[in-house]
Amino acid sequence: MTPTNAASVRPGDAEERAEVVVIGTGAGGAVVAAELAEAGIDVVLLEEGDHPDRVAPEAPPLVRIGALYRDGGMTGTIGNTFIPVPLGRTVGGTTTVNSGTCWRTPEEVLLRWEREFGIPSLAGGGLAPEYERIEKAIGAAPVPEEILGPGARLVRRGAEVMGLHTTPLTRNAIDCRGTGVCAFGCPRRAKQSTDVSFVPRAIRAGARLHVRARVDRVLMEGGRASGVVATRLDERDRPIGTLRVRAPRVVVAAGALLTPGLLAASGLAPRGSEVGLHLRIHPASRVVALFDETVRAWEGVPQSLQVRDFEGEGIVLQGIWVPPQLLAPTLPGAGPEHEKRMAAVARMASFGALISDASEGRVRTIAGRAAPWYRMNTADVRKMQRAISLLSRIYFAAGAREVYPGVRQMPVLHSVAEAEAIEQLRLRASDFELMAFHPMGTARMGGDAARSVVDPAGRLRGAPGVYVADASLFPTSSRLNPQLTIMALAARIARGMIDEAAAARAW
Repeated sequence: MTPTNAASVRPGDAEERAEVVVIGTGAGGAVVAAELAEAGIDVVLLEEGDHPDRVAPEAPPLVRIGALYRDGGMTGTIGNTFIPVPLGRTVGGTTTVNSGTCWRTPEEVLLRWEREFGIPSLAGGGLAPEYERIEKAIGAAPVPEEILGPGARLVRRGAEVMGLHTTPLTRNAIDCRGTGVCAFGCPRRAKQSTDVSFVPRAIRAGARLHVRARVDRVLMEGGRASGVVATRLDERDRPIGTLRVRAPRVVVAAGALLTPGLLAASGLAPRGSEVGLHLRIHPASRVVALFDETVRAWEGVPQSLQVRDFEGEGIVLQGIWVPPQLLAPTLPGAGPEHEKRMAAVARMASFGALISDASEGRVRTIAGRAAPWYRMNTADVRKMQRAISLLSRIYFAAGAREVYPGVRQMPVLHSVAEAEAIEQLRLRASDFELMAFHPMGTARMGGDAARSVVDPAGRLRGAPGVYVADASLFPTSSRLNPQLTIMALAARIARGMIDEAAAARAW
């Protein structure tokens, strides 16, 4: 069921008029569009990618990655190592291809954002009304035991042996059957990604969606927003025309890696601006374990369980599983040795180690493309070592025969002692198999104009009529998965825009 009321993309130029144009259909943009449209505001919603249901649900993972991810899933940061940061490029954005994990940002983080950055009414239940409305709208609930998955149960077994605690993750899924392919688009539309939830709501309320529309710049006239200009793309991403949307208000929700470049291309990132700075990404790694027993880790929800005992250290352990064709390049060994390991994939399990980073990066635009730079500092390297060591120990406590920690110096572990030894190694960022999934912080929100790009109402400073509503707003790491907080802040920004419209009676 394609959530569209727009005609198919035909060659040629086009022009629209609206009260608000929203750039991006992910966690931020879709929520803003739905809230505004349901309040009777005329909205045009733009998406660079296409509808996720244009690719067959039964298509192999690599085909779906090519269709649903930006740059075939190879977006990433450069610095002291390359860290892949996969982004969705489809209706629903990254919500369509993530694991659906929904956590509220911890109270102490919200309190810091209030006190240090001047963003009011976050802590002490201040953001609770928005959280509650979003959670209800997307069916956020803990993963049921029956679809927890055998891989997660092994981690729970090992954690219990070590005296640690596990809890099911909260996810935005309704009637999930545990098909295990969340990262490639839910084939049953059980995951309430925004292509299933908020984009259809926006369209039912009258919003107009344009797909394959790559926004090139925000238009400014007389010192304030007047709309956007976008390149219309065919199915092979070839330009076929221009789309202009005339609107006095523009909401930029392209994500923390892309929003800075769009602002810069629009002349909205003057020299000395903090646009593009303070990038955080939550570096993560995957630890794989081989057992004597059959596991069949592909059954159930891939990201269903977590260990938060070490959250105070900035370490959270969360479930993850990828299909064998994606797992294969990461397993140690070559030739017959690697072949033997792949033959035993049914006896393997994997889990993720995620850290709340103190490191910061930046995003610049080179030849029209986002170029994120990120240098993982020594403290975060040590934090990652500890996270991998802890997870490896949990697997041995669960009865693992071998553990593959993704550490260059110790690619295969055979004992708890070897797992513990990882913490003592002298490692660099480039020694890990890293990935990241939560870019944030490149257009920080705050009350102090000298330290923030966006004010607490989501308004871009120095650009009347321009708003930002994505993870680039975050002043620091959110510590946990950011999707729910992106959506809650977007709902608050939309409510402020609605109140402004009501106060002015008309825009």
